[in-house]
Formats: sequence, structure tokens, C-alpha cells
Amino acid sequence: MQADPSLSPYEQLKKHAEFSKTVHLNDLFGQDAARFDQFTLEIGPLLFDYSKQRVTRAILESLTQFSDSVQLRHWIEKLFQGDPINNTEKRAAMHWALRMPENQQADIGLDQEILQAIHKQIDHMGFLVDQLQRGQYRGCTGEVITDVVNIGVGGSDLGPLMVSRALEDYRIQTPQNLQVHFVSSMDGSQVSHLLNELRPETTLFIISSKSFTTVDTLYNAETARSWLERKLGRSSRVDRCHFIGVSTSQEKMTEWGIYPEHQLGMWDWVGGRFSLWSAIGLPIALTIGIEGFKQLLAGAHLMDQHFQSAPWSENLPVLMGLIGVWNTNFLNIKTQAILPYDGRLEYLADYLQQLEMESNGKSVTRDGERVKLGTCPIIWGNVGPNAQHAFYQLLHQGTEPITCDFIAPALRYHAREKQHAEAASELQAQHQLALANCLAQSRLLALGEAALDKRYGTLPAYKRYYGNQSSSTILLHELNAFSLGALLAAYEHKVFVQSVIWGINPFDQWGVEMGKEIAKELLPALQGEQASKPFDSSTEGLLRFILG
Repeated sequence: MQADPSLSPYEQLKKHAEFSKTVHLNDLFGQDAARFDQFTLEIGPLLFDYSKQRVTRAILESLTQFSDSVQLRHWIEKLFQGDPINNTEKRAAMHWALRMPENQQADIGLDQEILQAIHKQIDHMGFLVDQLQRGQYRGCTGEVITDVVNIGVGGSDLGPLMVSRALEDYRIQTPQNLQVHFVSSMDGSQVSHLLNELRPETTLFIISSKSFTTVDTLYNAETARSWLERKLGRSSRVDRCHFIGVSTSQEKMTEWGIYPEHQLGMWDWVGGRFSLWSAIGLPIALTIGIEGFKQLLAGAHLMDQHFQSAPWSENLPVLMGLIGVWNTNFLNIKTQAILPYDGRLEYLADYLQQLEMESNGKSVTRDGERVKLGTCPIIWGNVGPNAQHAFYQLLHQGTEPITCDFIAPALRYHAREKQHAEAASELQAQHQLALANCLAQSRLLALGEAALDKRYGTLPAYKRYYGNQSSSTILLHELNAFSLGALLAAYEHKVFVQSVIWGINPFDQWGVEMGKEIAKELLPALQGEQASKPFDSSTEGLLRFILG
């Protein structure tokens, strides 16, 4: 179906959507033997295959016209100029600046003082990382630190946790076998379990909180400090030797007891879910080294440059965003599954869930009006091989339309020494099995029964596969710091593209604030104090049950 120039881009897309209901992905592949070549993009270490999305060239043209009608190019310029596009908090959103090399400041006009401050923090972080990895950082009893516990929540936990796990193959070997752990649960279960496994003399805690007022994080931090003081005694050396802080508030870190030389700073223009590129990424650097961390930044910077300069038809984050808008707003697909076929990416779905749903789960525009289009779909998922035995039944034969992102590295195991060749060969066979399943599942979702061998004949109803479930496949040459940085930055910019089209601010998160305020009102009641005001009957009843 060709575009009608007399219609607005939005009306054109509605017409395309009506036509799309009559066309199966099977038909699209049958009509174009070179469809893969037409709908694939390779940027740096990433290959993006969107040929299994229900799009045509005409649909993509209408989508790009739609993006032009909301001034997407102008908004990208505002983002990279450091304009206060987080309008409700009157802040810029400059997480991209954290990825800027020192010698490229002039390319974008970033203030030299900001760039110097960013690299000063990277250098400070590098110094601490070097001390810890060399075994030169010691606790208050003089013993070498062997375990580091990151205490954070949300972006201060999910980002570092996800990347550290994803890049564990590149873990730096240290004399003391330095281990990095993560604590985020506010109920104390994680921290109490972990403390039973650790020695206070050799444990260091990182308190990661942008504001340094996050209740969940500070409660866990106090539990950690109480544990240290019970075991080691109450002493200023405990705070000095066993805590590092990461925050925008130097004053609050100092008040809590963290010494200045163990404080790492960040800026209010870095949102929590965009903060792994800052000193919040200290656990990543401890895992893969500061040079590995810089490679992560470099991969993201490559994607930043690509996003700013590439035309829409060759722009990976823009295409990801536009296809997402097409699925959500015109094909009425309200949910998206993230399906990595590599166990190292086990936390990727959780990370992207926060990135997308906290950013674009909004119903009010920048102008304070109700949105006219549906916004963020529900993001969920799991590692593909596990998911196949959990929810793929619904993907293939359920009643809901779902779009999927399949993600996998093309290469993995390399035998650099002869003695490891046999083990690498066995593991490579397993990796190939994972890749075979990744390709098979996306093929079956798209083509349905047409993907089956003809010998199957006519299947009974309960074995039928209709197909026509759209998906994208993102292949990394291999999973390393550089390719992961590029992948994560692509998703960040995809979120921004969609926010522009929907007319919302993706950099605030007021939806998470009120619940925390109400929790503060309820806490005294749970501690046996008289409530200052009555609650609803359900809450009152639940309080009675809890308090006995």
C-alpha cells in the first residue's frame, strides 16, 4: 500500500494499519526475497534485523514523516545541547556527556568545565579501583579488602548489576580474588543473608544514592554499619575504611560519615536509570577494570554520535523507536518481550523494564494535557532458553499480540591456548545451540506453520502456529564492554525518540514518589504509634492483622 500525500502522516499510518491487518509476515517475505537486506542495519558492533517486523518501506516513510511532524531532529539537538528538556525538574538530561572523550569536547560544544569534572571523577574512580584490585585498600584492622558490597536501589543497583554480570568473562583477576556483591531489597533479606557470608574485617560497602536520602538504601547502609560496629567496635576508622559514597550531595555523604577521599560525585542532570555511566558504575569498573569501563563508555559514545548524525532510514535508535510506535499505537501491540539468548544477559530485561517503563510510562504531556496516543508498552522478558520453558507457549499460541526483541552475540568461546581448545569447543557447541533456538523461535513467531517442514501436513488445531508475531533481532559481534555500551545507548535513545513522538518527558518519575510518601505516613502506625489520621478501611484492616 502506497502513502496518500493528501493525508497527514498520522492518518497515513492509520490507513497502513488497516491494510496491515490483511497481510501476514509470510506474505511480506514471499513478496521480497531480499527482505532481510532491505530491513537490516549494521552499526559498529551491532546488527539490527527488523525484517520480521510488520513494516514496509511505505510504512517506514510515513513513520519518518510522523517524526518530522513532531520535530524529532530539533529535540535531538536540544538533548545534546544540554537544554533543560526535563521540564518538570528544570534540568538537562546529559547522561551522554558522561561518555564523551576528553578530546572531543569541541565537537558538540559541551562546557569544558563540565567535561573536566566528569573526567576528574573517572580518574578518582580509577584510583580507588586500582587500590582495591591491587590489594592496597585495607580495612580498619589492616586486612586487605576482599569483598565489596554495592548498596543501592533502582538505577543505582540494576545498571551496575546487569553490566557486571554481563561482562563477568572479562573480570580482572586480583591477588585477593576480589568479589563484588549487590544489595537492594528494602526488607533487609538480601543484606542479612550476605552479611552472614562475609567477614567485616575485609568488607567494603559502596552506598550509591543520587540524593543520599533514599530510605531503602540508607536503611541497608545503617544495617551494614551496625554489623561492622558490632564486630569491629565503634570507631571513626570503621567509617573511614569500610564505606565509599556515590551521590550528588557531598554534604549528606559527609554528615553520614563518609570521608571526602572516599566520596564520588555525580550531577543532578544524570537520571538514576541513566547513571551507570557515572561513578554509580564503580562496581562495573571493579569487575572489569577502569580501562574496561572506558570501553563501555566508548561503545555508548559511538551510538551517541550515530544517533545525532545518521539519517532516519539508517539510524538504529530512531528505527527502533519508530517501529515501537508503529507496534504500540497502530497495531495495538501493548507488550514487548526482551529475550536475550546468553545467560550473561540475565538481568537485561529487568534493566530495560526500568529504562522504558519509568521513562515513558506517562499519561500527561509536556504541556500538562492528557496524552492523545498510548505510551509505553509493558516490558518484560527473561533469558531465552529459560523463557522457552515458561511463557513461549503464550507467545506462539496465546491470544495477545506481542512483539519481541531477540538479542544474542554471534561469537563467544575462543580457545587462545591449546589446553583450553577442547573445553572451548564444547562450550561453543552450546552457544550454537542457543543461537539455533534464537533464530528458530523468531522464525516460528513470524512465519507460523510455514516455517515447518511440509511433512507435517495439516496440523490439528491444538498444534497450529498462526505466526505473524513481530520481532526484531539484535546480534552483537560478541558480548564485550564496547558492544554492550553501544547496545544500551541504542535503547536509551530509542526511549527518547518515542517520548518525543508521544509528547512526554522521559526524564522524571513522579509516579514513584507518592507511594514512598504514603509509606512514610504508614510507618509510625506499623511501629505502634497513633496514626495522625484515619486510613481507608482496607488499610486499617491490614494494619490490624499485621499488629495482631
